[in-house]
Amino acid sequence: MLSFSKMNGAGNDFVVVDNRNSSLDLTRDQIAKICQRQRGVGADGFLAVEPAQNGADYRMRYYNADGGEAEMCGNGARCFARYVNRLEGGSLTTTSFETIAGTISAEFFGDNVRIQLSEPFDLSLRHSLQIEGVAYEVHSVNTGVPHAVVFVDDLNRVDVVKLGSAIRHHDHFAPAGTNVNFVGVLDKDHISIRTYERGVEDETLACGTGMVACAIIHHELTSVSSPVRVDVAGGDTLEVAFEQGANGTYEKVTLLGPADFTFDGTLNSL
Repeated sequence: MLSFSKMNGAGNDFVVVDNRNSSLDLTRDQIAKICQRQRGVGADGFLAVEPAQNGADYRMRYYNADGGEAEMCGNGARCFARYVNRLEGGSLTTTSFETIAGTISAEFFGDNVRIQLSEPFDLSLRHSLQIEGVAYEVHSVNTGVPHAVVFVDDLNRVDVVKLGSAIRHHDHFAPAGTNVNFVGVLDKDHISIRTYERGVEDETLACGTGMVACAIIHHELTSVSSPVRVDVAGGDTLEVAFEQGANGTYEKVTLLGPADFTFDGTLNSL
């Protein structure tokens, strides 16, 4: 039997398990089955708490809904932090955890969590990509995982699944592919986004690293001051803050938003 918690960060949902004793060794197919919404628990991703290896408090293992391990997940990281705080009896004010993308730190503000991410890299602006004979201006940055960003005039009319899938699998981002975000500008410091997630292969209600990617690209194009408010499809508004160094790199990149427990349960078989 597998005990788990179901959590969500701004509508991006996760199955979270305690594997601090390293007894759990699930296959890719088993994780995909757990995340499958019709025959499993249902989730955008799977999180496991494991012992730290390089000096942080914990190690965060993150798997997409297809069972493949990924570098990081921003909304998942907030949920992970709140989950380990519950494991510790709610006594933590801060915590840190290792990911493939680097060490993440977290602070607690009631039901909200602020995470500080690793520094973004591979920033690239204004690529023209041809999709079914139409040229799209696409920007990209890696905020722990790779993201493409496309600004649109009417966010509600975008076919996120069709166009997102085409960009996600475009030769420009081969072989690993990319997550894809569509952005509408509401105000100078306020944007709204919709995201197609690699590994989920569908639109999700929110994507934390995608929010950070969109805020940074928005700053690159407009020089807007930090912080930037980001509305997501799940209905929440989150806050991305950052500092930019003299050499143009981004430092102290943070994401503040909700991390909620939905329910606890057990799986009788895998």
